Amino acid sequence: MRILLVEDDLRTASFIKNGLQQEGYVVEHAADGEEGLNRALVESYDTAVIDIMLPRLDGLTLIKELRRRKVLTPVIVLSARNSVDDRIQGLEFGGDDYLVKPFAFAELLARIQALIRRTHSVSEPTSLTVGDLSIDLIRRKVFRAGKEILLQPREYVLLEYLMRNPGRVISKTMIMEHVWDYNFDPQTNVVEARICKLRDKIDRDSETKMIHTVRGMGYVLEEK
Repeated sequence: MRILLVEDDLRTASFIKNGLQQEGYVVEHAADGEEGLNRALVESYDTAVIDIMLPRLDGLTLIKELRRRKVLTPVIVLSARNSVDDRIQGLEFGGDDYLVKPFAFAELLARIQALIRRTHSVSEPTSLTVGDLSIDLIRRKVFRAGKEILLQPREYVLLEYLMRNPGRVISKTMIMEHVWDYNFDPQTNVVEARICKLRDKIDRDSETKMIHTVRGMGYVLEEK
């Protein structure tokens, strides 16, 4: 899941970004309203978290412009303003939820998850299963044939992405965009290195292999 965070306070932005990344989200940060608008117009995000008081373009104008251009990315408005009128205005300009600063990270996370569930009109699954490989999305645990496999956070996010697309060839570029929050650099071998470690942990003790390389195209997760 990709989230756009538009927040000019770097301390707050770092707090939110780090927390969401630890929960497995890919977060892109924009430090002013114009940058946030440009990103939201050219990239696809599952949710945007937008502060109201922004330099260059305020958050409400940003949201209004997104809606005018038919960009329907769900938006959580962040603001230190706490009056009923402020909340109403935030929603009237196109926000889908409104959270007052200061806030508990757990509440922001819960609101993001609820917004994503509502947007996709389906219940977010609590687990993913391909063959004898499964992920408990609530506890963030991975099992192969009932045996738990310990993964590093980035390995977990990578595996979850592959398991949400079983049988589909996923390119290196797609992995970079969804698992790492920076653009593809053809010179880096970070994807190959992480796939190699993940494959060793997932397939090492099983005759049936799950993670396969499709030469020149990418990777696919399926039983073979």
